[in-house]
Amino acid sequence: MKKKMMLIVPMLHQGGFERVCVATARLLEDYFDVTIVIFSSQDIAYDIKGLNVIDLKLGTVESRIGKLLNVVKRSRQVRKLKKQLGVDIAYSFGPTANFVNVFSKGKEKVWTGIRSYMDMENPGRLKLFCRCSDLVVCCSKTIEKEIREKFSCDHAVTLYNPMDLAQAKEKAESETVNTPWDKTQKLIVSMGREDDVKGFWHLIKSFSLVNREIPDCGLMIIGDGDFDDYRKLANDLSVGDHVWFPGLRKNPFPYLKEAAVYALTSYNEGFPNALVEAMALGVPVVATDCMTGPREILAKGYESVGTLTEAADLEYGILIPNMEKDKNMDASVITKEEERLAEQLLRLLKDEKLHEEYSRKAAGRAAQFSNETYVKNLLEMAERGN
Repeated sequence: MKKKMMLIVPMLHQGGFERVCVATARLLEDYFDVTIVIFSSQDIAYDIKGLNVIDLKLGTVESRIGKLLNVVKRSRQVRKLKKQLGVDIAYSFGPTANFVNVFSKGKEKVWTGIRSYMDMENPGRLKLFCRCSDLVVCCSKTIEKEIREKFSCDHAVTLYNPMDLAQAKEKAESETVNTPWDKTQKLIVSMGREDDVKGFWHLIKSFSLVNREIPDCGLMIIGDGDFDDYRKLANDLSVGDHVWFPGLRKNPFPYLKEAAVYALTSYNEGFPNALVEAMALGVPVVATDCMTGPREILAKGYESVGTLTEAADLEYGILIPNMEKDKNMDASVITKEEERLAEQLLRLLKDEKLHEEYSRKAAGRAAQFSNETYVKNLLEMAERGN
């Protein structure tokens, strides 16, 4: 008889841990009786056909008191569901779900997922999760190391996100993308919701410098949001006709396939799925050395890289120092770090040998984050303490 696992996630709209939650449910179907619990079914962006999904219908509220009441209501309902279903393991994704998971704790094992380095900014919250969880599941070794050291948490583990290379390639060929430009145009691509942490103003400013040298170059930013401020910035920089925001895409792979280069300009990440997804299609990448993710993905021995002051050609991609987190939408201000990003983008666009080398290495590296490895590690985690 299969053990029963509950996956808890606030919503299933666009986002890294939402994707991982759905992927986990599908990958574990042969090993567990899996139920996904969500707080709201609004704007579901992932294919949940055939999965057992329970919607608590307790979406977000604005007031502080309302938020606290929501945690109580959600926790009561989840505790009841855990008992009814006979859940053996409850695995939650992100702080909102983690609160509900620990507050509804019964006889089951509780796993709390730390999905971003930004979670480290709230030590009180992390102390609670460490104390009340059987496992603290981190998406990077950097986060695991800090949690172990800062909170004396010996039950923190790293579980990298899964990547289905064959499926990515299949999905990339499943539809045709009609960009606003000629197909011969060299395209820089990035992906993420409209959020300051993604640093898209840096990318647009850097792209304006690239476009001066390669006029037939375009920029595509895939993700949820209206991006009106960024459209204005692109127009102010005289590259509005060369920047495209196609919006949220349930299947981003045909769009990623169009890329000559993938750029990640985030100030903070956990494990940037989009970076690995682009690499899976053989797209060379330039990424910021943000906390956390890119360094571990692009370097064999990430701890030996040291503090970056300049761009570094690593084994699987180009890493640049992290960029200023304060948003600056003034088109007249181009910083040194934006110039540095432009230089590295131009290198990959102009140097065919370098481009080919990093394309090959990117695909090889992405294959190391396989579904098989993910399942193997997760099953080993499930056996701990048995």
